[in-house]
Amino acid sequence: MKKILAIVLSLVLVIGLFAACGKNNDNTGTSTTNETTADTPAENLKVGFIFLHDENSTYDKNFLDAAKAACEKLGVESVIKTNIPEGNECYEAAADLADSGCDIVFADSFGHESYMIQAAQEYPEVEFCHATGTRAHTENLPNYHNAFASIYEGRFLAGVAAGMKLNEMIESGKITADQAKMGYIGAYTYAEVISGYTSFYLGAKYVCPSVTMDVQFTGSWYDETAEKEAATKLIGNDCVLISQHADSMGAPTACENAGVPNVSYNGSTISVAPNTFIISSRINWQPYFEYIIDCVRNNKAIDTDWTGTIETGSVEMTEINEKVAAEGTAEKLAEVKAALQAGTLNVFDTSTYTVKGEKQESYMADVDTDEAYQGDTEVIIDGAFRESAKDMRSAPYFDVQIDGINLLNSKF
Repeated sequence: MKKILAIVLSLVLVIGLFAACGKNNDNTGTSTTNETTADTPAENLKVGFIFLHDENSTYDKNFLDAAKAACEKLGVESVIKTNIPEGNECYEAAADLADSGCDIVFADSFGHESYMIQAAQEYPEVEFCHATGTRAHTENLPNYHNAFASIYEGRFLAGVAAGMKLNEMIESGKITADQAKMGYIGAYTYAEVISGYTSFYLGAKYVCPSVTMDVQFTGSWYDETAEKEAATKLIGNDCVLISQHADSMGAPTACENAGVPNVSYNGSTISVAPNTFIISSRINWQPYFEYIIDCVRNNKAIDTDWTGTIETGSVEMTEINEKVAAEGTAEKLAEVKAALQAGTLNVFDTSTYTVKGEKQESYMADVDTDEAYQGDTEVIIDGAFRESAKDMRSAPYFDVQIDGINLLNSKF
């Protein structure tokens, strides 16, 4: 009898243990209401990252560094997938991250968007966040979000540094005022790229009124050979300063070889161009990563469209290479930055540029993107083009071709 009783008690104990384990598993998941459950320990949060390239791309390295810093600072687990193309591979990566228990999945490239949306539809309990995308505000998915930053302000500041260098070259007699032509390497003719090169140009024009600019597109976000060839072509076309919206060291290397001043993007390229690099603007994504982790951790809704600014620490400039930059550049940048923050200076002030010789009085931008890319929203308000407005969308929609900028090719 005692033996039978012992067996019965053992069975009861085992059953109790299984029940307890099942209960604990039920309480560690995420809910389907766009919020983590109250029982989910903060330290159990897990964030998955999808990057188009790896640390060899200045663009992706910028995200990689920010992701690692944010997750380490906040003590959350991260899973990073690199070299994920803008195709179904992105959906597969996003689904794999969701299946592996990630509470947040983030992707960094424009072409990832449709695949992230597909994953968001299939995993409503996971938050999907995407940089540079345009569709979150029209998809109406509570767990899909876009983010960008007012980097056009950083580009403008970089342009001011470029204009200061041009003025120095004019004053020294190296070039004449009408030879102040810059070259710019762009990836595609997307609004993001157009906004970037236009704000850079307007920054240069702010201090050097005679400046013009040629733009050469590569048809790729990352192609070191094409970017180097584009820079070489622009230099051959008498461009005396080069900038870029491309991700490799191709253009900075070409500039260093030719002795032509260079303004980079996404981070300093002084390591390969110590004698020609001036400055770079970049988006610091760490504030956004900390923001979305905090939202999930504290059961707060993530903005459908989040726009980082100079004030949030999202728009940054690298250290100036004093060896190459014009004297007084730091002081001028501080002055212009203060004006941007105070709202007394607007990058896309319509009094500072023309379109086919005319002042731009009105413009219907393609904010609610559709397949026809038709304009749907008036964006000229109080004498300025309102770019990346929080009440519109975070990703750029400035796609105007202004006077003074010459496109050498535009098929991409």
